[in-house]
Amino acid sequence: MSHVAAIGEEEGRGVVRFILDGLDCPNCAHKMERELQRLPGAGDTTINFAARTVDLPERHLDTAQHIIGQIEPDVELIPAESGRDKQSAPPRTALILGAALLLFAAGLLIPLRFPQTIAAPALMLAAYGLAGIPILRRAAFNVWQRRDVFDEHLLMAVATAGALALGELPEAAAVMLFYRVGEYLQDLAVNSSRRSVQALLELRPDFARLQREHDVQTVPPEEVSPGDIIVVHPGDRIPLDGTVTDGTSFVNTAALTGESLPASVSTGDEVLAGTLNEDGVLYIEVTRTQRDSAVERIMRLVEEAAGHRAPTERFITRFARYYTPAVVAAAASLALIPPLLIPGATLGTWGYRALVLLVISCPCALVISIPLGYFAGIGLASRRGILIKGANYLDSLHRVTTVVLDKTGTLTDGEFAVRDIESEQPSQKKQVLFLAAAAEAHSSHPIAAAVAHKWQTLYPGEDPPTPDDYRELAGMGVVAQISGQRVAVGNGRLMRREGVEAADDSTAGTMVHVAADGEVVGRLVLGDVIRPEASRALQHLRNSGIRTQMLTGDERGAARTVAEKLQIDEYRAGLLPEDKVNALTRLRRETSDLDLTLYAGDGINDAPVIAAADVGVAMGGLGSDAAIETADLVIMDDDLQRIPTALRIARLTRRVVMGNIILALGLKACFLVLGSLGLTTMWGAVFADVGVTLLAVLNSTRILAADPTR
Repeated sequence: MSHVAAIGEEEGRGVVRFILDGLDCPNCAHKMERELQRLPGAGDTTINFAARTVDLPERHLDTAQHIIGQIEPDVELIPAESGRDKQSAPPRTALILGAALLLFAAGLLIPLRFPQTIAAPALMLAAYGLAGIPILRRAAFNVWQRRDVFDEHLLMAVATAGALALGELPEAAAVMLFYRVGEYLQDLAVNSSRRSVQALLELRPDFARLQREHDVQTVPPEEVSPGDIIVVHPGDRIPLDGTVTDGTSFVNTAALTGESLPASVSTGDEVLAGTLNEDGVLYIEVTRTQRDSAVERIMRLVEEAAGHRAPTERFITRFARYYTPAVVAAAASLALIPPLLIPGATLGTWGYRALVLLVISCPCALVISIPLGYFAGIGLASRRGILIKGANYLDSLHRVTTVVLDKTGTLTDGEFAVRDIESEQPSQKKQVLFLAAAAEAHSSHPIAAAVAHKWQTLYPGEDPPTPDDYRELAGMGVVAQISGQRVAVGNGRLMRREGVEAADDSTAGTMVHVAADGEVVGRLVLGDVIRPEASRALQHLRNSGIRTQMLTGDERGAARTVAEKLQIDEYRAGLLPEDKVNALTRLRRETSDLDLTLYAGDGINDAPVIAAADVGVAMGGLGSDAAIETADLVIMDDDLQRIPTALRIARLTRRVVMGNIILALGLKACFLVLGSLGLTTMWGAVFADVGVTLLAVLNSTRILAADPTR
């Protein structure tokens, strides 16, 4: 069963993931979602059109199927675990439309040779029926159910029935036939886009080689537990997250991080599920269950992204709901009022113009191409190692004018090294390092790791004592009891808190003071390395007119050095996590409501400020619960250049979406005027509807082929 089903059962809600088998219409998905949300306990239910899935309480299955059947009779709810999908069925629609096209062509050509024959009208009626029966049946079904009566099916049915009544048989057949062909081509484009994104999700291996005492067994990955050893052969995808215990190889991480260059791994290195083992045999100790693995997290993020719609997308959905009834009313007025008020005006002439108006006015170009544009943007970002949690966040990205960055772990590697040890007396340098290593023994901070590494390098085999009464103070350092002494190891802020006078912190590195019983005994000077891609990423941001700022808990000297090297516009140093939130809040107040602020941090210590930003980005947060839960975007590796890439994708998507809106509404407005004045026929109306829709859909799908690095 899917992970959603498992989660629901654990919580006693019986929530199960279902596939909406046969769903191809975004507008229908929105209608279904609106009705399903009225079920008890299903108020937050969303339909993921990209994956064609919905999560529902199992007790509502029969009711949900009834609701969905009233909106789209051909859509069936089936459990996601069944794997059944009508998309792989033979293309019956293509065969039917091909036959209808042949009948239509014959109906046009026969009169050229045999003007008096009655075969041509019969062929036209056959083409009309073959292409139009699903549309007519659907329109009648909606009227009978009194649900969503005024939709595109009714527009087509009324327009073509009117054309038949007026004796315009070829035009009636053409409208219905080309409308169906347009729908079919739209479905192909939508499914192509869907497959291009879902290909990113087909990374979950379906087996693992589990090492037992005397042999290796092939088992489903969900049966493997943390601590087990698995064997991964060359050419296999790694089934679970873990640590290499034996073997060396090159691992291709492109599917997860977008990095095309394979990474060398050996004993002690971490590897992620979904990556490809290219070279040697690897023995891996599993560290996470399948449900918590990197690839499962990616799948959840990409699948759930479609449920978070952009404001533009929500507006178009609401617009279409009221637009179609208004068009029907306008067409009825156009058909009936002029013959009553204008001398010589006939019902036939103005009725025909009203039918043209109905054909032109179908909202398909908007309700299909707009969601597809955002969907394509999210897919393009995923291929570049950027997980965007929804179209609303993608839409927000194009309004970002300020990028705020954490320093350690974001602009720098976060891998500190102790460069120098200073002491009040030269003979006390070992004591300074000894106290620092002992006090930092329980800390997971990069500085603590650097101190421990320095001690082990200089004094191997000499383990410092375990600290007593250990306390870690966020943004300051640690305080502990070491051999009866109160030892404080941290920055100047901690020293002031302890009532200790410390030397000035202005230095090119990060200074860590060491105090014992209220007296400074020495200092450690640590250095961090600026990421090689940081300069290029910030240059790209500046070239785009983006303002940059750095917020860090480090001392001013180290912060100034990084800011100057990277030409960052502003920086603030010595900040606690709550200080960063306050600084970001003030920055947001200083900017226009139309300008948004993006904050990028490591996704763990920076979780509060990531949550406070207009757009929060977790760098390298693939394995971090805080990143997954808090950030709006997750950069799957530590490459800062993904941020300007994400901004470019957002701007491209916005241009395409707005271009589609202008294209659809502009051309339709022109043809509406022409149709009302009798200056165009139903042939022109077909282009205004089907042609514009196809152009908008193709414009949306070109996002997937774009190169956002340029």
